[in-house]
Formats: sequence, C-alpha cells, structure tokens
Amino acid sequence: MRVIITAATHGEWMPSFQKINPKYVGNSKQFSVGFHESGIGMLASSVSIMKMFTQETPTLIIQVGIAGCFDKKVPLGKVFTVKDDFAGDIGVMENKVWKDLFDMKFDKPNDPPYEKKSLPNPWLNQFNVLNLPTKKAVTVNTISTDKSKIELYSGRYKAVLESMEGASLHYIGRDLTIPFIQLRAVSNYVGERDKSKWKMQEAIYNLNETLLEYLDALYKIA
Repeated sequence: MRVIITAATHGEWMPSFQKINPKYVGNSKQFSVGFHESGIGMLASSVSIMKMFTQETPTLIIQVGIAGCFDKKVPLGKVFTVKDDFAGDIGVMENKVWKDLFDMKFDKPNDPPYEKKSLPNPWLNQFNVLNLPTKKAVTVNTISTDKSKIELYSGRYKAVLESMEGASLHYIGRDLTIPFIQLRAVSNYVGERDKSKWKMQEAIYNLNETLLEYLDALYKIA
C-alpha cells in the first residue's frame, strides 16, 4: 500500500513527518508513506494533486489540514473526517439570490463525479479506520466572513467545516476512482478574524497525533 499525505502547507503535516515510524517511509511494498504539499486554494491543489497522482499512483491519498467551523458548539481543536464536500463559491449572485451550478442547469445533480449535487467520499467506510466523527464540508477560494455566505453554507448546504482544498481532492478522487480520506482539525469558527481566539497550535497538534494513530491502524490492515 502506497499512502500519500497531502496538505495545503507543509506545516500542517510537519509534526507527523518528524515523528513518523521509520518503517513507514522506506521502500516496503506492503506499506510506505510519502508527504505532499499542494498549495492553497482549489486551483493550486487540484493541479498539484493531479501531478502527484500521476507520479506516485498512490493506493490512498490522505488530505490533512485545519478548518474553520460553522457550529460554535464544536470545540476548537476537535478532529473530524469529511464525509461530503462541495465547491461553495462556484455560481452567481443574481437578484440577491445565490445560484450554484445545479440551479443554473450547467450540471445535473448526479452528473459524475457529483452525487446529489455534492462530492461524498465513497471509501469512507473502508478507510475511516479510527471511526472518527464525520461532518459535511464546504470548500471556498475566499474565506467566509460575510454573514449571508455563512448562513448559506451552514443552512442550505448543511456544512459544518470550511476549507480551501477539500473539494479538489473529492472531485479528483471520485472522477479518477482514487481512494481518499480527508482529516480536518477545527482551528477557528468561521467569520472570527481575531486570531487570538483561534486554536491553531492545538488544532495542528491534535491533527497530527490523530494522523500518526491513523497510520498505525492503517498499517495493521495493509
């Protein structure tokens, strides 16, 4: 099993890179792990993940990173796996009403790789080996600060987490039949721009401790 861990920035997986079990980074055909930095945003991450896949042909792609959270009942630092993601800012604001690709009839709700207008992870039952709690997510190129957008994503789309790269992985994985899983740790609540109220270090620590535990569990079934 060849596993690639990808994140927007290397800082999001660096603690795992420094502490990973040495036997996971050798040339074993049974189980080996590599690390990949995709860049920030849907455009950079899509191109970078595609290039990585053609070079590595991994058995599993693990995307890790921090995330904003729409639900203030969720404690900062908590780690989730994403069961369903979608690109939240592709569409048009027309007469003060948001219309996405499906509202505009550019895509049908179940046109591949979409399923019911979204991008669920079909490999979640197989690869959520730690039985982490699951949440829906939205991916945006512009971090949400506008109240109407926050209400749109959390209300209409039922998103709990927000990132800038998740839908890239889900789209590519579903389109090319590449198994993947997305792990996110909550660093802040969406719309809160006072970073003194964020838990960035705690989120990255929890994320990487979970990732290391995940790799140990994955190794046992490889």
